[in-house]
Amino acid sequence: MSEKLMTIRETCEAFDVTPRTLRFYEAKELLFPIRDGQKRLFTQRDRARLKLILRGKRFGFTLEEIRQLLDLYKRGDEQVLQLEKTYELAQGRMDDLVRQRDELNLAIADLAEQMKWGERMIASMKTARNAAE
Repeated sequence: MSEKLMTIRETCEAFDVTPRTLRFYEAKELLFPIRDGQKRLFTQRDRARLKLILRGKRFGFTLEEIRQLLDLYKRGDEQVLQLEKTYELAQGRMDDLVRQRDELNLAIADLAEQMKWGERMIASMKTARNAAE
């Protein structure tokens, strides 16, 4: 049974990406579709790589980090090094995200306090204006 190849259009629809995105990932040597004239045909391996690329981007990894992690797959060590490096990068990214979340929580709390102060000031000014009328 032959492998299912997908056209660029089918791949775009399956992964909700644009053709430009796929061509960009190909130019960055993240994907290696089969070229048939002007057509690009994406193998199961390309689709698995694309899934990992998109997940890595969602987590905030750079394309270079993703490329390096994908390149580790070829080492033949049953992906031990790839998994270790992925875990190491993920831990750093998790630390960054937690720090960002904490900063956002502080900013949200500060903004909420300022908005409460603003509400009180507006109410006070309206009360003063109505009393003067």
